[in-house]
Amino acid sequence: MEDEIYEELKQSNDDAVSALKRDLGRVRTGHANIAMLEGVRVNYYGQPTPVHQVANLQVPEPRVITVKPWEKSLLGEVEKAIQQANLGLNPNNDGTILRIHVPPLTEERRKEYVKVAKDIGEKAKVSVRNARRDANGMLSTLEKDGDISKDDCFRAMKRVQEMTDAAVEHIDTLVAKKEADIMQV
Repeated sequence: MEDEIYEELKQSNDDAVSALKRDLGRVRTGHANIAMLEGVRVNYYGQPTPVHQVANLQVPEPRVITVKPWEKSLLGEVEKAIQQANLGLNPNNDGTILRIHVPPLTEERRKEYVKVAKDIGEKAKVSVRNARRDANGMLSTLEKDGDISKDDCFRAMKRVQEMTDAAVEHIDTLVAKKEADIMQV
């Protein structure tokens, strides 16, 4: 029974870390990154479609993203969608491909993005702590029902805390790495 609780806690922690990695990938670092365009939706035959489903995205240089739509007629729609996404990016249209030059970040913007990264990290920690609370609640219920002894419950809660501490430490490491990337000029 305890193993199921540990497994559920591990899965919840892994999900929180995966979401953190995905969300941190969207935060600008001053370098070109395809994830920056993840939220862009293109009007494709009347349907809002993610840009990566209608075009080939590449990063040929550290500060350039190229977008080549699979259908040449979509070039204008993709350009308009990127401009309307409020990403601070201005695509250059050469008739077959869009080149997006990613401008370097100012010191002020870097500090704002660091705050955003820390907020994302804090949300991940809250998720991990909620998973800990749920696991401890299930262990307390098992103890009250007489399925496990008081000592076993104490040991299990200690292990839950160790798993939580490890997940929080991993989150802190990821956020610190992202902060270093953002602040790097």
